[in-house]
Amino acid sequence: MTQPLLVTEFLDRARRSYGEQEAIVATTGERFTYREFGDRVDRLAAALQERGVEKGDRVAVLDPNTHYHLEAAHANVGIGAVHTPLNYRLLPSDFEYILNDARVTAVIADYEYAEKIEAVRDEVPTEVFITTDAAAVAGDWEDYEKVIDGVTTEPTRPEMSETEVITINYTSGTTGDPKGVMRTHRSETLHAYASSVHQQIRDDDVYLWTLPMFHVNGWGHIFSITGAGGTHVCTRGVDVEKIYESLRDEGVTYMCGAPTVLDMLVKYHQDNDVDLSEIDNVRIATGGAAPPEVTVRTIEDEFGWYFKHVYGATETGPLVTTSDARRFFDDDSADRFAVKKRQGLEFLGTEVRVVDEDGNDVPQDDETIGEVVVKGHQVMSGYWESPEATEEAFSDRVEGYYHMGDLATVDENGMISIQDRKKDIIVSGGENISSIELEDVLFEHPEVADVAVIPSPSEQWGETPKAFVIPESGDPDNPDVTEDEIIAYSRKNLASYKMVRRVEFVDQLPTTATGKVQKFELREREWEEEDSLIGEG
Repeated sequence: MTQPLLVTEFLDRARRSYGEQEAIVATTGERFTYREFGDRVDRLAAALQERGVEKGDRVAVLDPNTHYHLEAAHANVGIGAVHTPLNYRLLPSDFEYILNDARVTAVIADYEYAEKIEAVRDEVPTEVFITTDAAAVAGDWEDYEKVIDGVTTEPTRPEMSETEVITINYTSGTTGDPKGVMRTHRSETLHAYASSVHQQIRDDDVYLWTLPMFHVNGWGHIFSITGAGGTHVCTRGVDVEKIYESLRDEGVTYMCGAPTVLDMLVKYHQDNDVDLSEIDNVRIATGGAAPPEVTVRTIEDEFGWYFKHVYGATETGPLVTTSDARRFFDDDSADRFAVKKRQGLEFLGTEVRVVDEDGNDVPQDDETIGEVVVKGHQVMSGYWESPEATEEAFSDRVEGYYHMGDLATVDENGMISIQDRKKDIIVSGGENISSIELEDVLFEHPEVADVAVIPSPSEQWGETPKAFVIPESGDPDNPDVTEDEIIAYSRKNLASYKMVRRVEFVDQLPTTATGKVQKFELREREWEEEDSLIGEG
């Protein structure tokens, strides 16, 4: 017998098996069991249907990591609507584009961000506007609690197929307009299964939401934590003091966060001498480029937590690899950090390759650089109404594989290590230089709080490495370290051709909502007077 893979199964299972167990610790101070959570989801689902939302309609959710977002996500998929989470850091013009592009029927918005939708309300096709606090929002918005309190009917669950699109996640649009990444019941379900295994998600896990729920549906944790019967601890953003309070008071066992979040945790602990005696048995995962090794060492050796490094993209579910390969390191050995910093081995049901320009696999020598390509159950079905962009994403070097745009090496065990974004690799005098390697070295400097390295135009070399440094002092005008000292530090710790040649002190770096540094903004500024963004290196 074939059982269709539907994302509705995650909440269904939790309600059956964990109905009286705590499901949600809300930012409002409320706590909900899975029975109570499921009841609120049903009432919202029925309310949406009463307002004309049908299977296949797109319902946008603009909300930080609150229980409202979790309820809306499960209500949407429960009636076959397409859950379309929005990045709350975007501008009204961005929302205007997305709501029109996806032809969104209904919007559920947090009171703090609803004004961004209100500003473009007359320019979008959306008909239903619900906010978590109508009294705090200008315009004609329905109040969330009044909406679900007024429900008198049960929701109707339509027939659904595992191949139908159930979520659309819009990319950040770093080049051109944002693209809607379509994901099906099947891809969402299998991604949640695989991440449950590799992230070791259990029913007694208490998960702290520091990773934005809008970001690829919180890396799928909207589904996987729920399906396991774990507890969601909600937040309204990254507040380090409150994170430590939740870790202690709620007994948090698992959390995710960008490398910048890890850095914030470390710095806050150093500045405030946080008592960690009541905070143990914590697993913390970060994605993408690895944080500096000094950060990982602090997390594990001083905090006593367990660090996991995963990798992926919005288009791939997102997670496709993990560094948590314990047969390749000893928990008590300092050598483990060399493994944990790698993007690692492929997830179950996933094929990850590193290929050259002709589509051939590079040798597993951990030196030869190629592009990462991926095939797997969790990979997107395509970009929303963008067949040409979809075809390009799957057909550049190798037909049928999603091309990540990341350059990597692969070692004898098949573990990949990202060296750079394809567009951010520094080619100086014909030599490839990894900006990640430079950043890792510079981050070890005691007067460097954060750093991003990009190629800078050079008449002699075509390109040369430039570091944008946030000084530990926080004041770029009084950094307590000189440009020459930073350059000398890089010369001491790197091969001479890799050393940083230019330094600029700044008070902040441009980042996405998940804390990823947007190097393209630095590159565009740096190359503004040039004819091309690529040097003849």
